[in-house]
This record gives sequence, structure tokens and C-alpha cells, in this order.
Amino acid sequence: MWDRVEPLMPADPVRGRRWADHRRTLEAIAWKYRTGSPWRDLPDELGSFQTAHKRLIRWAVEGTWERILAAVLAAADADADIGWTVSVDSTVCRAHQHAAGARKRGAKSGRT
Repeated sequence: MWDRVEPLMPADPVRGRRWADHRRTLEAIAWKYRTGSPWRDLPDELGSFQTAHKRLIRWAVEGTWERILAAVLAAADADADIGWTVSVDSTVCRAHQHAAGARKRGAKSGRT
């Protein structure tokens, strides 16, 4: 999978320090969402939690995640590895009238 994703990752900046390893950062982001743990609980072997969090946000703004998703879906669809099953839920939840801000009986409106 990394062979498909690696070419889509952003290049190191022209000026400044080189970025931390993209592969380790991806593992850190995946670990965080897989476990549901806070960023500060990220294991040391996955690098700094600040680096992973900043990179997650930067890639979201730059559109990196959309490019990765499109490439992975296209490759899986070409290999017939994906099933396009659509599930629609038509559940309706209605709130009680008081939850919608209806006026209570006997309450004064505050106007004179």
C-alpha cells in the first residue's frame, strides 16, 4: 500500500528543515484514530504528537487526503477489490414540542 501512497505525499520544503518521515507520521495518525486515544498518548516510536497533528491538518488543507483516497479507490476499483454497496437509513427522530422552544403554559412572556 505504501508504494501507492508514497508518490502522492508532499515533497520536502525548498527552504528550512526536512520533514519527519511521512510513513511514520501516517502510522501515528492511523494509530490515533484506530485507538481513539488523545494525541498526547501517542507512543514514542511514532514520533512527536505535535508533528503528527500538524501534518494531519496541513494535509487536510492542502488536499493530500483527497488525492490519496482517490488514488486508492481508483486502484481498488480497477482490481475489482471494492464492493460499492450503498445503505440508506430513513430513520426520523422527532423532538417533543417543548424541546423546539414552544412557550410553556402559565409562563409569563416578559413583555408588558
